[in-house]
Amino acid sequence: MSVGAWWSAVALMAGLAVASGAERAEAEDTTTGATAAAASSATIHQEIDLAASPDRIYDALLSAKQFGALTGLPTEIAAEVGGAFSCFGGHIVGRTVELVPNRRIVQAWRVATWPEGVYSIARFELRLQHAGTRVIFDHTGFPPELRDHLAAGWEDHYWKALRTLK
Repeated sequence: MSVGAWWSAVALMAGLAVASGAERAEAEDTTTGATAAAASSATIHQEIDLAASPDRIYDALLSAKQFGALTGLPTEIAAEVGGAFSCFGGHIVGRTVELVPNRRIVQAWRVATWPEGVYSIARFELRLQHAGTRVIFDHTGFPPELRDHLAAGWEDHYWKALRTLK
């Protein structure tokens, strides 16, 4: 198994750790047909248009120096599959699961205060659009009660900073 495939499997399993053992029971929701595990986490989908090119956005998301400068907070990023990252002064931590240069970044992502071993998945898809980039962003596998807070956080702490790039 390749390192990338291994990390993908680890991240998937870690994302499922959001649900408790009882929630992962095989019981089905008769209304939606979804298992209890699926019902125990939420999803954020955002599409953001930015002026900078996909390579500029990709580099900014994977460079500790650039991302730290954009946010004004301490950042550490090992820009490789399996590499650890810590941003916003250690408030957000995780590992990079997949990289497709200038096109995609997938991270096992967590707030430092979440229970140990609990990760969500953050996926940044970068698409050239006119002279800039459309970021198609999906964040999955986090507790549903955090959805509104996290959605606002992506806007306030990521997209707002990336909008300053040209």
